[in-house]
Amino acid sequence: MAYTPLFYDNINLINGTYQPSPVKNRNNLAFDYWVRTLFHRAQSSLIFDLPDIWQGELVDFWYYVLFKYGYVSIQDLTKFAKAGGDQIGMCFNAVGLTGFNFYYQPTTAILSNPALTDSIEMKINEDCVLVKLNPDYYGCWDVLEYYAEKLSNLDNAINMSIINNKFAFVLGGKTKAAVQTLKKVMDKINAGEPTVFLDYRILDDQKTKETPFQFLQRDNLKNSYLTSDQLMDLHTILSDFDAEVGIPTVPYQKKERETEYESKSKYADGMSRALTWKRCIDASLKRVKQIYPDLDIKFRLRWEGGVSDVNNEDDNVRS
Repeated sequence: MAYTPLFYDNINLINGTYQPSPVKNRNNLAFDYWVRTLFHRAQSSLIFDLPDIWQGELVDFWYYVLFKYGYVSIQDLTKFAKAGGDQIGMCFNAVGLTGFNFYYQPTTAILSNPALTDSIEMKINEDCVLVKLNPDYYGCWDVLEYYAEKLSNLDNAINMSIINNKFAFVLGGKTKAAVQTLKKVMDKINAGEPTVFLDYRILDDQKTKETPFQFLQRDNLKNSYLTSDQLMDLHTILSDFDAEVGIPTVPYQKKERETEYESKSKYADGMSRALTWKRCIDASLKRVKQIYPDLDIKFRLRWEGGVSDVNNEDDNVRS
């Protein structure tokens, strides 16, 4: 389900509108890894208690549809017998939306599924009910990809930095005796000897009076973008993402004298999007209860009570 087939003109349009166009940051395994990682991270902030008929792997599908598409359609397909819906009964799934009413809200949901003999058109709030994540019917995938792109780019830089940090000593000798001397010196140093003694006569060529040794070293290492700095920036980006999806966090570089007001402000900033999700989901579940009174779906934010909820079990996954 993570693959979306595109025609050649669609691919050209996407590539042509990306800035800067020569850079392709999303066609790599690191980007896919971070999208999956951030999806699991964002998913942990919402806890749904679904009915017994929707347990097990169906819970995973619920989260995926809600975050990917932004809304889940709940319907009883018993009356759609001609399309094979009577064999499925009460269910949820991803749907397409069409039409709009006076307030520009969608009026019709179209359900297409390989298990059905035909697609089904359903009137919203009559034949089905939508549980939506955001007010604009968008999901959370754009947020995941926004941060995944930054993390994948930085991930690549960290890998390069780790390789570049493996810069060994490069020593050169003008004569065979000088090279052998350097080898013996390095053997003694690596063996842990605190002091290495050299024959003073070998340090200078007796004829040219020039040193027979050459050393290649990297200058200004401290002015480079070191691995430690990159790892710190990686944690900063993850902290920013957590604030987007309602996970309580503090900056990776915490201030020594952070006031209580500053701490509460960061928590409020991190809960802003999550509280929008909660408002939309609560309103949607209220409508579900009106249309399907026997269907009981509970929802809460894991972190609404602060970091003290970290050990709360996610009890909505029951086998």
